[in-house]
This record gives sequence, C-alpha cells and structure tokens, in this order.
Amino acid sequence: MKAEERWQARFRASRMTLPSWARQAPNRSIYRSNATGTWEVYAWDRVTGTTRQVTDRPKGTAYAAIDPTGQWIYWFADTGGDEFGVWWRQPFTGGPDELVAPDLPPGQPGGIALSTTGGAAISLASAGTFRIHLVQEGEPARLLYENTEAAWVADMSLDGSLIAINHGEYGDFRHPALRVVRQNGETVGELHDGVTKGVIGLSFAPVVGDRRLLALHERRHRHEPLVWDPVTGEQREIWLKDSGDLNAEWYDDGRGLLILRDDRARSYLHRYDLPGGGLTLIETPHGVIDEAVPRPGGHVEYLWSSASRPPVIRSSNDQVVVNPGGPPAPPSVPVEDLDVEGEGGRIHALVSKPEVGTAPFPTVFLLHGGPTAHDRDAFSPEVAAWVDAGFAVVRVNYRGSTGYGSAWRDALHGDVGHIELADVAAVRQCVVDRGIADPGRMVLAGSAWGGYLTLLGLGTQPDLWTAGIAAVPIACHQTSYEDEAESLRAYHRALLGGSPDEQPEQYAASSPITYADQVKSPLLILAGENDTRCPLRQIEKYVAKLAEHGREHEVYTYDAIRGSLVVAERIAQITLQLEFARKHANPQ
Repeated sequence: MKAEERWQARFRASRMTLPSWARQAPNRSIYRSNATGTWEVYAWDRVTGTTRQVTDRPKGTAYAAIDPTGQWIYWFADTGGDEFGVWWRQPFTGGPDELVAPDLPPGQPGGIALSTTGGAAISLASAGTFRIHLVQEGEPARLLYENTEAAWVADMSLDGSLIAINHGEYGDFRHPALRVVRQNGETVGELHDGVTKGVIGLSFAPVVGDRRLLALHERRHRHEPLVWDPVTGEQREIWLKDSGDLNAEWYDDGRGLLILRDDRARSYLHRYDLPGGGLTLIETPHGVIDEAVPRPGGHVEYLWSSASRPPVIRSSNDQVVVNPGGPPAPPSVPVEDLDVEGEGGRIHALVSKPEVGTAPFPTVFLLHGGPTAHDRDAFSPEVAAWVDAGFAVVRVNYRGSTGYGSAWRDALHGDVGHIELADVAAVRQCVVDRGIADPGRMVLAGSAWGGYLTLLGLGTQPDLWTAGIAAVPIACHQTSYEDEAESLRAYHRALLGGSPDEQPEQYAASSPITYADQVKSPLLILAGENDTRCPLRQIEKYVAKLAEHGREHEVYTYDAIRGSLVVAERIAQITLQLEFARKHANPQ
C-alpha cells in the first residue's frame, strides 16, 4: 500500500466511541461511529446484538445521551455544524423524532442530564446568558438557573430530585464552583474552593435515592476525586500517591470508583473501594485510554489506543467488546518521549519519526488545541499522515496544557500565547541540536488554539519557521470575542482577565493580527464558514493585513465548524496541508 493510500485508509477506517449504557437497562447502549463517512449516533441492543443508526445529518452529530431507563435516545441538532441548535429524542427501538423542549429557543449546548422519571435538565447559552431549564413531559420548561457567567449542567440524580450545576459566578470559567439545586431551583448545597481552584461536578451515585455526588477538586494542585453529600455537606476526598491528573466514574452499585489516571501522555486505571479504601490497579496495555466505564458485574470497558496501534474497545476481562466493522486502520510508528528544560520548567514533548529517510528530517510541530488539552501516546491518523509523508512530527505539551497539574495548566498569565510559544521554541532548539529536525524545513501547524499559536508564532518568531498551517485559528482576540459563542467569551474573560473593553492591551498583545506585518513564511489558513468558536470575520481581517503587507498566503474555507465529523472533508483538508508543506518545506 502506497503512503497516500495508507494514511487515507486510516481516516476511512470505521471507528466508534465507547458505548454508554442505560443505568436501569444495561443491555441498551448508544455510541457514535463514522461507519457511513460521517460521525452519527447508533443504538446497540446487547441482548440481540443488533445495531441501528439513529441520526443521519449532513454535518454529523456530536452530542448524544441515553436516559437511565433505556427508553429514549437524545441528541443535539445544530444548523450546518455551527453548534447552535436544539435537543431531539427518539425511542430506543425506533420511531418518530420529537423535540425535547419545544418552548425553548435554540442555543449553544452546555450538556443534558436525564432521570428515571422522564425529566431532563438542559443547558443552553445564547444572547450573553447561560440558562439551565428543567423539562418534564407535558409541562412547560422551568428555569432552574440563569447567569451571564458560564454555567453548565453536570448531572441529575436518578429520581430527578437533585440537579448539579457548574458555574463561574465566584471565580471564572476555568475554575468553576459546584451547586446542587432542587427541581424548584432552591439551592441544596454548594462547593467553592476559591478563584484559583475549581470544583467540577461529574455524576450522582447510580442508585435511586442516593444523594452522593462525585466531583473533581484541585486542593492539592491537580484534579482529584471527592464524594460529596450536598444535603449534609459531608465530603470524602480520594487521594492517590501516584502522579498525574485524575478522573473518576461510579461502579454501578455505588460502592466503588473507577479512577482514570493520566500521567505523562499515558493512561492507567484503578478501582477504589469506598467502604474499605483499598486501591487496585487494573491491568491495561501501555498507551492511552480515552474513555472507560464500569459494567454490571464489576468489569470495565475502555477505549484504548497507542501511537502505533489503532483504537480498540476492550474489557478488563481481556476481551474485545465490539468491533466497528470494516477494514482496520493500518498501524503507524511508536512515539518517543522528549523532556526539555524551559524557562517555566520541564517541558514534555512527543516525537514521531518516519520509518524511511535519514535525519535530520523535515519536521512539523503540530500544536494541540485548548489550550486546556494535551497530546498523548494515542493513535492519530493526522500524525500518521505526516509521518508517511516523510516528516518528523513534534507535539509539545506547553504551559497551559492539562495532564501536568494545575500550576502548569494555569501558567498562562499576562502573556498568553507568548508563554506557550517560548516552550515550543525551546523544544524546537532541542530537536535541532539532537539532529532530529532540519532547521531549514520546519513547519508550524495546529488547529483551534494550536492554529492561533501558529499565526502568533509566524509573527513573533518569523526566523524559526519555514511555513505555517493554521486550521480554524484565533487571529484577533477582540474581533473573535465579538462574534464567538457565549462559552468562548466566558473563556476569553477568564484567560485574558476580562473583556476587550476591560483589557484592551492584553487582547492586542496576544493577537496574531498585531504581528501580521512581521510574518515571513508562506501560510495556509483553513476556516469554517459557520464557525462560532473561531469566527470567520476575524480571520478575514487578518488575511487582509497579510495582503496589505504582501505576505504569501492561501485560504481554504468549508461550510461547517467541524469538518472532522465528515471523513471526506477531513481527508480533503489533510491532503491540502500535506501538499502545501511539500511545496514550501521541500522534503527530500
């Protein structure tokens, strides 16, 4: 198989998310799959083994849930992939679709929580306000919460009596507080650890009548689980001596927690016994676990991959749970760890090298989005495509990334964008010094926040990069703030210390458009016409600046926010990027 055929086969290979199941009907599950070429929602009856496609939308479906009784499948329908729309539902066994809340206007989704009584708590944002409504069949929607600062529903107790809400009233979007309310909106309890330590609600105990809520806190400078009774105020913190950020999920009897530990780009699973406090490591292959959930009977299902091996849904009883069908994705190369001393501390990076050719290689720095995310030893068709094209791929978990504790994640103060790029430059120098990368054939690339850093890097580090590729980037923070979705405005205020009116100098200093006249390298920009995260108008302003100064650039637009939900669109974008990089970075 030729290199181009191989990387395209990875994108076309059928993939699926980890199936989620109804708490009171565990044999009824839903998952999302790209089997049709677009990511859609499917129902799976584990008794009969039958599957059924639930949604069929041109731009795909990103959000779905199943109610605890297994009677209904819910999904969010936006307009043309713009992440602005309404919730629908359909019977698990099939039937007509129906609007979940006909009396609510469309908005940006902030989650949905479901109960055994048919109730739904729906979080939608629009017109500068975040609202959470309680929806009961046959009744008008009831407003539970409303605020101009970011808020989203975390979960609802199985009996529907308690609703958990995360909000930014006291701190900000990045460090939320946690509130539990009754169906009438009355506050039952609240957890708030200050403006620099968030508390994130996860889920109520999966037992009817059990009030305990599982959450994550940051009291010891990383995410760790706690179990909280909002009525009595009793809290129990779960501490592990092992390093890394933690996430957690209930076992179905409410007596144990499945803890997912993410440390240095790899994942580990543990069972924590609540009555006895014992901790047991669950054996899993070396790599990354994207999702994991306990099943009745005590075993765990998880979605696993590594940089060299495609995703597979496995069980802790050493079985493959379900196969998405179709030809498997071809494997890729393993990843190598690289630790580099930077001005803010030790930087962890991942390096993937081509199997053919000799070093120093033409190299692409693929910068992750977020910035509250991080690169891991997980299978990536995009990384594999670059490697097959003869490029070394370097991914940097710069300051601002998750997975390395709260201090590293929150290091972006006062010099947003420039801090991350200082770490990228340090890693660049290291791979050049070690003979891995050719300094004359160096591409800076990324999507979303990674695209933003690409634009900023080409303007502030013009001598370091041969070419740049920025997908759905932020090009001007102020203009982006004016046009973007409400949750992104809240994030902007949290990250830059306020709105553009309050922090004009900070917005300007961190905006790529400020440095557009300093760009030297050819640049490819990919932008979604309906994008509410990185709106098109601010990109157009940046492109006009490039043209004004005679800078070489190309622009590709597509009619959605998430081309990645449509496999053919994703392949088209990667093809364009590889051709651009070959032209300007001239790999041998």
